[in-house]
Amino acid sequence: MQPSVRTSVFRRERRASRRGLSTPSPARVRSTAHRTSRSLCADLDPRRTDWYDLKAPSMFDTRNVGKTLVNRSSGLKNANDSLKGRIFELSLGDLNKDDENTFRKIRLRVDEVQGKNCLTNFHGMDFTSDKLRSLVRKWQTLIEAQLDVKTTDGYLVRLFTIGFTKRRPNQVKKTTYAQSAQIREIRRKMFDIMQREASSCDLKQLVQKLIPEVIGREIEKASQSIYPLQNCYVKIMKQPKFDVGKLLELHSSSTEEEVGQKVVREFKEPEVLASV
Repeated sequence: MQPSVRTSVFRRERRASRRGLSTPSPARVRSTAHRTSRSLCADLDPRRTDWYDLKAPSMFDTRNVGKTLVNRSSGLKNANDSLKGRIFELSLGDLNKDDENTFRKIRLRVDEVQGKNCLTNFHGMDFTSDKLRSLVRKWQTLIEAQLDVKTTDGYLVRLFTIGFTKRRPNQVKKTTYAQSAQIREIRRKMFDIMQREASSCDLKQLVQKLIPEVIGREIEKASQSIYPLQNCYVKIMKQPKFDVGKLLELHSSSTEEEVGQKVVREFKEPEVLASV
């Protein structure tokens, strides 16, 4: 006859007490696990959370890009502090409603919270991994360059440019490898064009230049006499520093309020009364 489960548990606890050990009972273990699950559910309670709207800068066609969830302010924890600094990654095809630019990833950073709206700023730009892998092929030379540029409105951004050599007209040779001197000359051209194009405009105009690949086409034209290039892109643009004034300018269309004009009246000195 086998002993019951209760008897075996009692014997195990008695042996542990003789050795100086303490084994919690199954009932105590179940209650501890129950309390842990309840505490986890309290952190994810939907009744304690609020939804906030994400507002993209005015340089994009789509302004309402989504929603984000945050716990309500309680005690020393402020909901606005939890929202600031969040980074969201979206496709440029969704932001501008253009299917040709779906391979571009735009990162937006929450810098300011106004009511239930999260004002985002441009945080960076990148390519999808499948697009980058499709550009890299055999029998050609990859040329890269990076440069830190300051725009006219004071933003300091870092640009990464990529380009690939291509065949000359009527070329018979299979490979299109560039020499070291040619690579240095092309990279110098990249630096000059990035410096000229980025330092002569503000952040909004710079993003509008990067979307149709104005800088990439300029590099291809300038390097034509050195070695023909193809697939020239500014593949990464890294984070500008935060500035409240510049951020409100990017969201000017959504944050403008009607303000009355100040009325100025001419002052006339009252007449002196003969008697009161």
